[in-house]
Amino acid sequence: MTFHFDPVCPWTWRASRWLVNVADARGLTIEWRSFSLAVLNEGKEIPEAYREPMAASSRALRLVEALHAKGRDKDAAAFYTELGTRVHKDGAPLTGEVVAEAAEAAGVVDAASALDDASWDAAVRAAHDRAFSSAGPDIGSPVVILEGAGRGLHGPILSEIPGVEDGVRLWDSLVPLFRSPIFFEVKRGRP
Repeated sequence: MTFHFDPVCPWTWRASRWLVNVADARGLTIEWRSFSLAVLNEGKEIPEAYREPMAASSRALRLVEALHAKGRDKDAAAFYTELGTRVHKDGAPLTGEVVAEAAEAAGVVDAASALDDASWDAAVRAAHDRAFSSAGPDIGSPVVILEGAGRGLHGPILSEIPGVEDGVRLWDSLVPLFRSPIFFEVKRGRP
């Protein structure tokens, strides 16, 4: 399966941790790819408070795509785990410095030059476009694409990371929806 994500999104972080637990329990492999909220919001006015985190996230996604291009999805997963733990678990602001620290902690400093290499922006956009065309319109991060399913799905949006048993039950409930060509959306308002 492919998990398209933007590291700035806390909902995406929860879904990623759920999916890591499910992958371990079900023997699944996760391909980590970009979904860029910066690309999604191009041409829109971004509030000042979100500009630095979105710029840092864009740098992080360059590294994700550089690692993916080298077949290093496990390293991309380790990088996102380090970054997400700092930002979404420990409460650090998402900055360029935090992104660089996460790359170092994940042991991917050999690829860290990608953080500032704008040539990776095309790969970020291509991964984003794949996710968006698979699950869109009217979606955000994350998007999960299940191999053999006709379309991807946005989400799930989780208020917390479920335990393994509940997480596997949720996964098992979603797989038929992934595979159904007539299914589009189930939604519940967030408090």
